[in-house]
Amino acid sequence: MGLDIFKKKEISKEPEITSGFKIEVVNDIQKLPDFASKQQIDVTYDLIRPYSSVHVHWDPLTNEVVYELVEPNLNDNEKRILRLVEDSLKEIINISFIEVSESEKVIEYLEKNVKVLLKEFGEMISEDSLYKVLYYIYRDFSGLNQIEPIMHDYYIEDIECNGIGTPIYIVHRKYRNIKTNIVFNDIPELAGFVEKLAQKAGKYVSYANPILDGRLPDGSRVNATYSTEISSRGPTFTIRKFTQEPWTPVKLIDFRTVSPEILAYLWLAIEYESNIMVIGGTGSGKTSFLNALAFFIPPAARVVSIEDTKELNLMHENWLPSIAREGVGLANFVGQKHGEVSLFDLLKESFRQRPDFVIVGEIRGKEAFVLFQGMSSGHPSFGTMHAEDVETMIRRLETEPINLSAGLVESLDVVCVMIQTKVKGESVRRIREVAEIVSVSEDQVGRANYNMPFVRNPETDQFFFKTNSYIFSKISQSHGIPIAKLNNEFMLRARLLMEMYKAKIFEFKEVQEIINKYYKAPQEVLKRFNII
Repeated sequence: MGLDIFKKKEISKEPEITSGFKIEVVNDIQKLPDFASKQQIDVTYDLIRPYSSVHVHWDPLTNEVVYELVEPNLNDNEKRILRLVEDSLKEIINISFIEVSESEKVIEYLEKNVKVLLKEFGEMISEDSLYKVLYYIYRDFSGLNQIEPIMHDYYIEDIECNGIGTPIYIVHRKYRNIKTNIVFNDIPELAGFVEKLAQKAGKYVSYANPILDGRLPDGSRVNATYSTEISSRGPTFTIRKFTQEPWTPVKLIDFRTVSPEILAYLWLAIEYESNIMVIGGTGSGKTSFLNALAFFIPPAARVVSIEDTKELNLMHENWLPSIAREGVGLANFVGQKHGEVSLFDLLKESFRQRPDFVIVGEIRGKEAFVLFQGMSSGHPSFGTMHAEDVETMIRRLETEPINLSAGLVESLDVVCVMIQTKVKGESVRRIREVAEIVSVSEDQVGRANYNMPFVRNPETDQFFFKTNSYIFSKISQSHGIPIAKLNNEFMLRARLLMEMYKAKIFEFKEVQEIINKYYKAPQEVLKRFNII
């Protein structure tokens, strides 16, 4: 990006302390074009106007797609002034904890201090040089240094740094894994950056406590290591970014992650208090799909969610979100640190909070016992697990460290299996299958009898539905609803979701309002979309 955006006017010897420096973080979703092949990829879009943009393009020298961050170039004098001002600012101010919501005040405050310092040092620079210096000051003091611009890229899912001397990689929603032109070359610099990530996440990291797992103010999840003893290339970090508003069920139809029929089926299962588990590998979209399912929870129901790092974002009024907390000091004889609040602790307390639905972000350990006890005693619950298929999930539940009995595992009703796969060379997330747990073997670990009402055909990228649903039969018996009526309701809801998709109703609030309205006045909603 050129620097013709800067004015060529000299500032006075005694600068007026007024804010002239402005930035604009690009929040609107920019439509990116499709390309027939990777070799044709060549797209540029803004991140922080007018100072930073990104150029995603094919690099013929390395034969790969690269993600090139473009920022203002500094000449030698501008670099000298930037170092001088940064060193001085470190002595007089500390704004590392200032939230993004206060960015205008931060900019004004920084500009005032920088102008005062330049006056004291007797430095005369042009206005365009001043603004370039201010951009880097803002980026490094208030933001996240070199990666601050790409933190504002809507299309980035993950930011991955593997240590010094190696480029940072990103996972792009459209172009997938790409190498960037951002490199940390100095261990003290990278260690200082990891310390900054820890501060932003409200955590502490050191040589004695070298692993960081936390959440940044914008909701991104950060995992980092601090020393060469943990990683031979030096400190590392991985940031998982989340959209400000989660994908709605209708948006997942647009992505072809799931079909309207699968969502209509799960909507009915949730309404009639089924227990649902979303499983899959890393990056398969488990949490995003779980968040989409939460749209179908009845509007008046009390929801309690439990996570170790906040990822869920529900458009639900009667929602109590709970976050686990790490302890400090040495662990006691049961392995718990002082002040620690674990998922297990939160889950035990949640059942005293009269929840209608319990959502656990990820099941890994002993909290599963409490969750499945709740399921078996009539508390409908949702959760996610790392498992590639139903058998693997059941095996994990029945063996250490979870060690559930087959009877408790049978409390689970529906398992949604997520995968990350490729369609026409492009990485996508899909529901591979939906399984209904019928029974779990007492004799063989990991063995179960289950029915699969939905299966995806990988050759055609289409979903197939079998009419003999075990869950529908279960709902019919327990609630006295004829199967024919359930099937009719299933078809109506599938049509409704399809009509919402055709009308491009993707927005978070509007989708939730329509689903809530359907619970209260279904005929009105069906008439609105000309279904009846």
